[in-house]
Amino acid sequence: MKPEIFPMRLNKYLAHKNLCTRREADTLIEAGKVMINGKKAVLGSKVQETDDVKVLFRVKKYRYFAYNKPRGIITHSPAEHERDIKQTIPLVGVFPIGRLDKDSHGLMILTDDGRITDKLLNPDYEHEKEYMVTTREELPNNIKNRLKPGINIEGYITKPCKIRVVGPKRFSIALVEGKKHQIRRMCAALDLAVDDLERKKIINIELASLKSGSHRELKGAELATFLTSLGF
Repeated sequence: MKPEIFPMRLNKYLAHKNLCTRREADTLIEAGKVMINGKKAVLGSKVQETDDVKVLFRVKKYRYFAYNKPRGIITHSPAEHERDIKQTIPLVGVFPIGRLDKDSHGLMILTDDGRITDKLLNPDYEHEKEYMVTTREELPNNIKNRLKPGINIEGYITKPCKIRVVGPKRFSIALVEGKKHQIRRMCAALDLAVDDLERKKIINIELASLKSGSHRELKGAELATFLTSLGF
């Protein structure tokens, strides 16, 4: 992650501190609710790292987490005998954004901010999500040419995607949509069975070395970039 650079625009600084979005910061500044070293801030103000910045307004502070969902965990509407995601995370008041099927694992976003649900999941916004796929069979030589421009899955042509082959039976795929079991269905169209499917990245949030079943809080520049990508 890049270090934060000062002087920094005040709205960006408040977003980095997870106090509000940049747009919300501008509204608070215009209303005279933000002080820098005891003086009212104005739109366009910049701050130094040592400045005393105060927000004279109670702002809802949302929480955001990256979570590495293990295989076998149900993210929505589990049956009586199935393990629910709520049973695996020691966090109260947050919920998963989107789904990751029972047999898949990897990155999910957990939050108490319902504003981002449509922004992140609506395919019209085309936010990129990256997955690592391991197949039972060896990949065909033309897999990039077949999948990259879009492929017919049961009458639907998928949107163009990014493909990177990393081994005889492994490739990464970056999608800007998320139809039900889409990657498994795309592979099936090439007569490939998926042995393992792991989500590695959502927009700029990376799974990296986060252990299975663990979570980490999103904050600072990483969170600010994520929210800005969603329009906040």
